[in-house]
Amino acid sequence: MNFDAIAALFSHEVFTYVVLPLLIFCFRIVDQSIGTVRLIFSAKGLKNLAPLFAFFESFIWLLAISQIMKDVSNIMMYVAFAGGYATGNYFGIILEEKLSVGNVVIRVIPSRDTSALISFLRSKGYGLTVVDVEGSMGPTKMLFTTVRRKEAKAIIAIVNEYNPNAFYTIDEVKVVGGGYFAHKSKSIFSMLNPFQKMVKA
Repeated sequence: MNFDAIAALFSHEVFTYVVLPLLIFCFRIVDQSIGTVRLIFSAKGLKNLAPLFAFFESFIWLLAISQIMKDVSNIMMYVAFAGGYATGNYFGIILEEKLSVGNVVIRVIPSRDTSALISFLRSKGYGLTVVDVEGSMGPTKMLFTTVRRKEAKAIIAIVNEYNPNAFYTIDEVKVVGGGYFAHKSKSIFSMLNPFQKMVKA
C-alpha cells in the first residue's frame, strides 16, 4: 500500500509520529480481531473459514510490519503495533460473542420443583431432557438441553425466574447430530449472520 498520498496531507513530523502510528494501530486491531475470531471458529469446527481469515490476517499484518521496517527508530510505531495487538484481541472476542456461533449444552439442577420450568421451556419449543439424579441434598432432577449459543442467555433467564437458586453449567459443543432444534431465533442479527448458517445444528 502506498502512503505517499496520505503523507502529502501532513507535515513530515505529524505523519511519522502521529498518522502512521495511528494507521498501524488500526491495522493491528483489524488483523488481530480476525486472528482471534479465526482461532475460535477453528476450535468450533469451522475449518473452511480458517484459510480465508488467515489470508486477510497475514496480508494486513504485512502492511503494518512493512511500515515499521522503513523506520525502525520510531518508537511510536512499536507502541502502536503492540497496542493494536492487545486491542484487537479484545475486539476479536467481543465480535465472536456478538456472532454467537455454535451450540452449547446447558445442564440445570434446580433447587425446588421443576414442573412449571419444564412445561414453560417445552412450550417455548426447546428440546429438554429430564433425568432423575441423586444430589447432595437427596433425590432431585437434572434438566439438560442443547441449543444454539445465542439462545443460552434467554434460557438461563427463564431458569433464574422459575428457580432462582438453581445450579447450572454451560459447555461448548463442537458437533451436534440429530436432536431437536425446533426453536428458531427471530432477531434480525441472527438472520443476517452468515456464520451461523455454516454451523450444523
